[in-house]
Amino acid sequence: MKRNKNIEISIITVNYHGYKDTCQMIESIRKHVKSVTYEIIVVNNSPTRDELYMLKQQYPFIETIQNHTNNGFAGGNNLGSLIASGKYLFFLNNDTIIKDDSLVYLIETLESSEEIGGVSPMICYAENNLIQYAGFTPLTGFTLRNHSIGNGQAICKKYQRIRRMPYLHGAAMMIKKHVYDKIGPMPEMYFLYYEEFDYCLSIARQGYSLYYDPRCIIYHKESQSTGQNSPLRTYYLTRNRMLFAYRNQVNFHLWVCLLYLTLIVAPKDCIKHLFNKRIDLAKATLMGVYDYYKLKKEEKLNH
Repeated sequence: MKRNKNIEISIITVNYHGYKDTCQMIESIRKHVKSVTYEIIVVNNSPTRDELYMLKQQYPFIETIQNHTNNGFAGGNNLGSLIASGKYLFFLNNDTIIKDDSLVYLIETLESSEEIGGVSPMICYAENNLIQYAGFTPLTGFTLRNHSIGNGQAICKKYQRIRRMPYLHGAAMMIKKHVYDKIGPMPEMYFLYYEEFDYCLSIARQGYSLYYDPRCIIYHKESQSTGQNSPLRTYYLTRNRMLFAYRNQVNFHLWVCLLYLTLIVAPKDCIKHLFNKRIDLAKATLMGVYDYYKLKKEEKLNH
């Protein structure tokens, strides 16, 4: 699709050694999205240009950017946003699939009120069509725990209501471009995980609300790039949970939260991993805690 001033949605995705997934995502968009004008922007976080070159050869209509430094999910999306010309930015994981022409409903929700800054669709697991996300519960004050509403459940009436939510889902979230411009780029120090929670709080602090709209469904191949039980995923979840606490909690709540994560959660997770003979995951957990305090010492937690 040609770039022009009338584009409604800029679909921004980050590719990291995910050529096959990215192709499937693009094909699903081409096949099903008819009711809105869009552009597809692919940011390549892989160290070589091979996949980007192949994508551009196969899909000459897409916009591509080679990121010379892999600065993670947020960094890739921020880079794509710099050239976006749409009225709405749709941050979409490359390991997702669209199966119908329902993106227009997300626009409808965004346009229903000036106070709405962003919206996420229902997200289902691609392998079994069960729900992954039908909204999030709020993070608890000290433990920073929450859960994805409807996770693992079949689609039914109780999950099919448009609702206000505390957080969008990073795999598929649409934000008004002028809201993104006002808030500024997503925080890049996270690299993977928790950046969307942090960014959603930034949107809320500016007086905007966030919504979940189940009339649009996106299908997600969960953790294709990092793996469900990989050391990489364990490391970033551990480190970034503490980083999120530092950036969003204050005074007594912050210290209780950090003590809980350091002295209870991390040791408990290490014992569990060792019991399951996953020494690699135990090491990743300890390294996540260590690197958080290293970043804090170096004062690199607010970039």
